[in-house]
Amino acid sequence: MKYKLGFIGAGNMAEAVAKAAINQGLVSADKIIASDTNETRRELFADLGINVTQDSDHVVTESRQIMLAVKPQVFPDVAKMLAKVDAQRQVVISIMAGITTAKIQELAGQPLRIIRVMPNTPMMVMQGMAGVACGQCCQPGDDEFAMKLFGAAGKAVSVSESDIDAITAISGSGPAYIFYLAEAMQDAADKMGLSEDGAVLAQQTILGAALLLGQSQDSAGELRRKVTSPGGTTQAALEYMESKHVRESITQGILRAQARSIELGK
Repeated sequence: MKYKLGFIGAGNMAEAVAKAAINQGLVSADKIIASDTNETRRELFADLGINVTQDSDHVVTESRQIMLAVKPQVFPDVAKMLAKVDAQRQVVISIMAGITTAKIQELAGQPLRIIRVMPNTPMMVMQGMAGVACGQCCQPGDDEFAMKLFGAAGKAVSVSESDIDAITAISGSGPAYIFYLAEAMQDAADKMGLSEDGAVLAQQTILGAALLLGQSQDSAGELRRKVTSPGGTTQAALEYMESKHVRESITQGILRAQARSIELGK
């Protein structure tokens, strides 16, 4: 086949994956093709040296690895093209939220070797997190390329498809929880007269804390305890948050996200 990797859909997530593949030397730009109805998105991919087309059929017939990077509601229109996939030679990678490998096969009308991936938006700065799951028809090693591909844009873990809804709730939706915290920190900064510097104070504090958590041997709980002096300012803040059940609310919110992911999958 002419291309090693083909994208159906050339949105932001597809762009992040493509850039990581090229920058890490996994796939050269001339061995990638992307289709999209949006001319601006096609031009952006073309600027990366990637082949572009409006014809998704061409991506399906000419790509060894086919990535479904369209919105879930658009997929039924794309699914009929997958009838042309040669399951002996091709692997389908889906980053569509909420659509199971079984549903993809059902709409495609044939058994396919499908890798389902739940990535997140920090992939756009090469700090993503992705869960990678094999569908029922996969052969040993089918997920190897996807693990390298998404690992190139951050980190990737191999999971069972039954875990994807939980991963969606933790890391797929997770960046929004951090942005929500940043908004709250900025609101507090405004109230304390730090409106000019509030954004950078919140951003750098979250970035620094995340890097420390990633590099430290200590658990999140232990790192929190090290910052919290008895009777000090941090303890005052955390005691108030505990009295308002903030931690429990976050936990329950994440569980609600998992439940919604399961609902969407149905």
